[in-house]
Amino acid sequence: MRRTLLPLMAVGVAAAVIGGTTAAASSSGSAHSAKAAKIQLRKVGSLGKILVNGHGQTLYLFLKDKGKTSKCYGGCAAGWPPALTTGKPKAGKGVSSSKLGTTRRKDGKLQVTYNGHPLYAYIGDSGPGQASGQGSTAFGAAWWAVNARGNKVTKR
Repeated sequence: MRRTLLPLMAVGVAAAVIGGTTAAASSSGSAHSAKAAKIQLRKVGSLGKILVNGHGQTLYLFLKDKGKTSKCYGGCAAGWPPALTTGKPKAGKGVSSSKLGTTRRKDGKLQVTYNGHPLYAYIGDSGPGQASGQGSTAFGAAWWAVNARGNKVTKR
């Protein structure tokens, strides 16, 4: 599937068509889900079973984050949309509900955390089962998929 970027600079929004759905990120760093998030496990290539969002897209942690505090805003959040929720995130099969949580972003929105790590999607993953952001060092630190234990997966 082809990834299409639609710059809407007049309103300060970058949008990406991802897997048949649209995920938008404003220049202030808001993005990805406008409802209670469901976090699931999915086998993705050699990475094994990793966390994915309700659309099956790989979720990543960002090593630049400090604890539950996100360091990804602006252009970073446009490329790596935070996994947002409007309430308590829901755990799919194999996901520990006790490891799921939230953190409040600068814009007041709730971002999903797992084992204390804020979670993000990647606009370069055009559909379920992709992990093209794995091992990237964009925006000053590494991005890694997350396993069911809440640890980074460092396979490429």
